[in-house]
Amino acid sequence: VIVGAGIAALATALGLHRPGIKSLVLESSGGLRTTGIAFTTWKYTWRALDGVGIGKPTFWLTSTISGISTAERQFDATGARRDHEIRGVQRRTLLETLANELPSGTIRYSSKVVSIEESGFLKLVHLSDVLIGCDGVNSAVAKWLGFKKPAFAGRSAIRGCVYYDHSHSFEPKFFQFFGEGVRFGFIPCDDKTIYWFFTFYSSSKNEKMEESPAKMKQFMLKLRKIPDHVRAVFEKTELDNIILSPLKFRPPWEILWGNISKTNVCVTEDAFHPMTPDIGQGGCSALEDGVVLARCLGEALRDNQSMSSEEEYKRIEMGLQRYAKERRWRAFELISTVYMVGYIQQGNGKVLNFLRDRVLATVLARQLLKMASFDCGKLSAS
Repeated sequence: VIVGAGIAALATALGLHRPGIKSLVLESSGGLRTTGIAFTTWKYTWRALDGVGIGKPTFWLTSTISGISTAERQFDATGARRDHEIRGVQRRTLLETLANELPSGTIRYSSKVVSIEESGFLKLVHLSDVLIGCDGVNSAVAKWLGFKKPAFAGRSAIRGCVYYDHSHSFEPKFFQFFGEGVRFGFIPCDDKTIYWFFTFYSSSKNEKMEESPAKMKQFMLKLRKIPDHVRAVFEKTELDNIILSPLKFRPPWEILWGNISKTNVCVTEDAFHPMTPDIGQGGCSALEDGVVLARCLGEALRDNQSMSSEEEYKRIEMGLQRYAKERRWRAFELISTVYMVGYIQQGNGKVLNFLRDRVLATVLARQLLKMASFDCGKLSAS
């Protein structure tokens, strides 16, 4: 049983479906969750999707780049990290693509998990052999495993998508601007769609914005240093396509010492490693979780027809332990890097601004590309 129909959940279900292992996805809402609107994907993310058999669907037609544009400099990857590509993908499109590949009835909507109890080798959620928590930052499964609630980063993010009747005329580049307490930018998803983001330090004055897209828009547009072409993107966005979310993260030491898995229960994506969006790895790491978890469980349950319940339970537990071992350091490194990059990019003050713009810009860019260069491997180890 997989709790929550997020990216890692559907990728795991699809990865298990390929070798013929059945799963059930329980989603509390009445349909697929599309909070977040869109996200960025990197080179090895596409390889993860290749692993579950959807490497080249229609949303992969976005143009690519081999560098990152910022307000002050162009960084070009060199050496082993040359020709990196980054693409904007709408969350709904990816979720629908994953869901459409699953057998009918795999996802059960309006099914909320409120408690978890143990009964021998089973967990009473809807009696299951293995329970996978993909139920977001307020995960019931993470709570059962002993994780604390994610910490508030002191910042919030406004995100949106703008749709053009005709071509938007922007080059296929990722535009990013940061400093003086804000970070914003955009990336084309296709010729008629642009995904944009705007992160800022929160205060009690901003609380009223959360339920008012009009106030969010007004808040962004009043800033003087927004370039005209970015301002035009914000202005054209319909209010229904704008959301605000407080940014939360799990402290990295909890990742090192916490229970990612316990007996036949584990967590993935935001239930496991919620992070701020400063290096664009949230959706990518969720897909990595799905591929690695499906591989570990697939190997554990291979040729399980003649197993006893006890033997199957032990093999599942060992498979989840392998998954936890493989993903622990990656999650720790991601969250630590994201926190450092976010603090430096959005920091304010003469000394920090000087160090960021004159000393640390190249270091940050290299670290970003290093995090994007992670290869989670194929669905099958053979």
